[in-house]
Amino acid sequence: MKFKRKQDITSALEPKRVLIIYGPRRVGKTTLLNDYIKTQSEKRVYSSTGDDIELRKIIQSEKLKEILDFVRPFEVIAIDEAQFIPSIGLGAKMMIDAFPEKNIILTGSSSLDLSNKIGEPLTGRHFTLTLLPLSQGEIMYGSRFELKTSLEDFLIYGSYPEVLNEPDIGRKRKILTELVSSYLFKDALTLEAVRSPDTLLDIAKCLAFQVGNEVSINEIARTAKTDAKTAAKYLDLLEKMFIIRRVRGFSRNLRNEISKKPKYYFLDNGVRNALISQFNPLSLRNDIGALWENFIFMELVKKTGIEEGYDNYYFWRTHTGQEIDIIKETNGSLTAIECKWSGTDGSEPPLWKKTYPDAHFEIIHKDNYLDFLL
Repeated sequence: MKFKRKQDITSALEPKRVLIIYGPRRVGKTTLLNDYIKTQSEKRVYSSTGDDIELRKIIQSEKLKEILDFVRPFEVIAIDEAQFIPSIGLGAKMMIDAFPEKNIILTGSSSLDLSNKIGEPLTGRHFTLTLLPLSQGEIMYGSRFELKTSLEDFLIYGSYPEVLNEPDIGRKRKILTELVSSYLFKDALTLEAVRSPDTLLDIAKCLAFQVGNEVSINEIARTAKTDAKTAAKYLDLLEKMFIIRRVRGFSRNLRNEISKKPKYYFLDNGVRNALISQFNPLSLRNDIGALWENFIFMELVKKTGIEEGYDNYYFWRTHTGQEIDIIKETNGSLTAIECKWSGTDGSEPPLWKKTYPDAHFEIIHKDNYLDFLL
């Protein structure tokens, strides 16, 4: 299947700013960086990774002269997996302050790990580019027909580049299972905040079974056999490790509206399914509604990110049981979205219509979804 990223480094670079590229493992950050470096053949480029011992020694020295002598000959400095360098924030600050004309690019698999190291030093001195699993618009190098015929694969196996490129179903499952292992064990063990990777995995599994539903932290804690404080901390970590996305309830202080409990979506359906070892075809599943809602939500989020939009996403629910899957807010304008896998019937909840009469109402189903996503 053909695909091409709509985000690129050249357009994201700005003078006097370090570019930070965030995103989960194996989503294509290194490929994006290498493709950019290939276009810079006329410039002097330094390219390495946070695993480079010599590079780490130089930056960890925190000696201004040593760091500036190192970067002075180069016009482009690209460091992949920069989170492995403890003093990378201070080092990058020294570089960009002394040489604001240079292009300095850092990548990291965990926004928590890298942002902690950047912290105060790069405040006001960096921009970010977040790379997520491929969107439908980036995959569309064939036709709408090709996308629609592959819809079941997207819902079950997600849209990581490596998974899309793998034609064998068994290999797809193996790749996703290994991805989950890397996320929840290898990456988690590098974070001091994670004392129990098993608890982190249990919490992620709990969320996998609750996609599309409001989540009680106390309930998650009881199921994972931990306390509410730990559960809340691990939920935050899962979001910063690019596994889940938290969504708040929409409310403008109407007494009947529910806004305290959040919902959680997975950034990729394949990762969600790998967590619970569930790769059955859609005809044998009872969670198609959750898969469809998760898919639509994340595709809308990815589209907003690629277009550098300022849309905010929520859900809406009342104490009397009226609900809407997704609320999209764009410059104060509201769009209410219902996700329906089968059938196109559905009506605007009366209380929503009465309270927000100027809002748009849409139903996204398997026959019209590409009109919204492309």
